[in-house]
Amino acid sequence: MSQPQTVNVADLDIAQLSEVRKQLEEELNHLTNSFAQLKQAQAKFKSCIENVNEVKPQNKDKTILVPLTNSLYVPGKLSDPEHVIVDVGTGYYVKKTREQAIKHYSNKVEYIRSNVETLEDTIQKKRENMNYLIGILQQKIQAQTQGGPTESRS
Repeated sequence: MSQPQTVNVADLDIAQLSEVRKQLEEELNHLTNSFAQLKQAQAKFKSCIENVNEVKPQNKDKTILVPLTNSLYVPGKLSDPEHVIVDVGTGYYVKKTREQAIKHYSNKVEYIRSNVETLEDTIQKKRENMNYLIGILQQKIQAQTQGGPTESRS
């Protein structure tokens, strides 16, 4: 099995550096989009916790608005305030107590939080790599326009 080859970016020419920069930009865009999606999912699960907390025993048999979609609600009566239906993914729903539902959603929020932290670190490292790469690229372009050597000075 061969070892991955390491290349010093200072040894690359301008065209190669531009290609590496393009790849880094694409990776950063993908990671940033993933970060935003994770934050949205985390907010959704926090909202679910708030919603479960609104289902209270004193609201039994009261008329409430039941969400069918984000913008469509229908009236309904709360017949069992001790249990809620939880979307556990891929179209499956499970009846849980309010406490179990809150624990379920809290675990989801925590799981996403740990992934967001890891992703933040990765994005920060990619940005540092990008800044380093841009610095080298600018040095090489400046050296080329001045007719000087294309070697970077460390």
